[in-house]
Amino acid sequence: MPPKKRESASESSSHGYEFGGPLGAFAITLGLPILCYMFAFLCNDVSGCPAPSLLRPRNLSLKRLSDETGWQRIDGLINRQSIVAVTGYYLLSLTLNTLLPSREVEGTELRSGGRLKYKFNAFSSAVFVLAIAAAGTILQGADFPLWTFIYDNYVPILTTNLIISYALATYVYIASFSVKSGNKDRRELALGGHTGNAVYDWFIGRELNPRVKLPFFGEVDIKAFMELRPGMLGWILLDLAFTARQYKNYGYVTDSIVLVNVAQAVYVFDALWMESAILTTIDIITDGFGFMLAFGDLVWLPFTYSVQARYLSVHPITLGIGGSLGVLAVQLAGYYIFRATNNEKNLFRTNPNDPRVAHLQYIETKSGSRLLTSGWWGRARHINYLGDWLMSWSYCLPTGIAGYIITKSSPVPHLTGHATADGMPSGGLGVSTKAVPGDAMGWGMIFTYFYMLYFAVLLLHRERRDEEKCRRKYGKDWDRYCEKVRYRIIPYVY
Repeated sequence: MPPKKRESASESSSHGYEFGGPLGAFAITLGLPILCYMFAFLCNDVSGCPAPSLLRPRNLSLKRLSDETGWQRIDGLINRQSIVAVTGYYLLSLTLNTLLPSREVEGTELRSGGRLKYKFNAFSSAVFVLAIAAAGTILQGADFPLWTFIYDNYVPILTTNLIISYALATYVYIASFSVKSGNKDRRELALGGHTGNAVYDWFIGRELNPRVKLPFFGEVDIKAFMELRPGMLGWILLDLAFTARQYKNYGYVTDSIVLVNVAQAVYVFDALWMESAILTTIDIITDGFGFMLAFGDLVWLPFTYSVQARYLSVHPITLGIGGSLGVLAVQLAGYYIFRATNNEKNLFRTNPNDPRVAHLQYIETKSGSRLLTSGWWGRARHINYLGDWLMSWSYCLPTGIAGYIITKSSPVPHLTGHATADGMPSGGLGVSTKAVPGDAMGWGMIFTYFYMLYFAVLLLHRERRDEEKCRRKYGKDWDRYCEKVRYRIIPYVY
């Protein structure tokens, strides 16, 4: 088959700006990192969640707020130990990617023709790391250095990953200018990623699938590697560190934090086990790799998605059998819809004659693609997003009507890895420290239920992007498909 032609300038420009264009890209680049720090400092184990002075704006002052959050100037945001540890974590992930047995899979066909090959072993890499963590925990319990280091250096670790995401975005942006038409490495620019506006292109990503050749590690697909390795496993490690902290603080582990760990681990390990499925996602086949994905993969995902476990490490909640079963029901319902819909889609794409999907109805487009009009995908055009969103509820519900105030707390927090004022090591709650709901009850939901609301907005935005992409690709066939499958995400509702 002759190679396909690259997109024309008019095709690229017709893609248009997303996320509010250059101004939106600039605002997100500055605003979301600040939001991550706000979550870290304003919901804390020093004064409460939220910090008490936020509940009484008339008494709010920067001095008081800094005392309540344990702010210790800019130099407290990062330290040498965290830089070394996080760098070591990435090198370990690269080493496991290189040495462990892997499966080679071809990606979807590129616009310029041909397919890229991908190496997958994220699941076994995660099992290897967690096996070491489990062995250390068995030997040393909650005092295993991995858990104490993560908790004591939470903000410096966040900052280090943030710096890496900025650096990665800058590197791939500069490297993208070496992409030449018809190159033998099948490098190509992303549609909508080379608008000519430097801020927007740096944010959205110019190159579709940037790769780098490293000594010993060989060729690494940067986007595929970052998508499921450092951040996803980091999310689980953060959850486990907060669980260890709860045990260290109180001498027990609650059913609520166990449910959060299980629900989120199921999501992560499902993604790692089905790693090759990312090759058909919009992230891989459409989006370039820029700050948006680098920050999302390495900072936003692990540090905002683990907020519930961090909250419960300070304020333990016991749900009981009834509450636990309710949360499990939501999780299982969401996971069933998520997995059943994706399995049906993937099976139909790879083997439409399989008896499990051979009976499904579809329309065939002029491009040769088949769009399902029965089964799960006959109920809604993006039915898998419903399962995704239901699962997000099970992450937040265990925190209940969130909010607490710390009484008799040590005046300096664990956040920056410094010692407390009375000379005790940082990272632990004092013996007399107690978290009580008080006036903060309900206000903590701003933090612990943020994920559920944010995820709904994310899925709605992604659904609109999918619709636009499909309408460009299929034209009138997509209109015909929408007439048969009327609903977008929730059958009979939306």
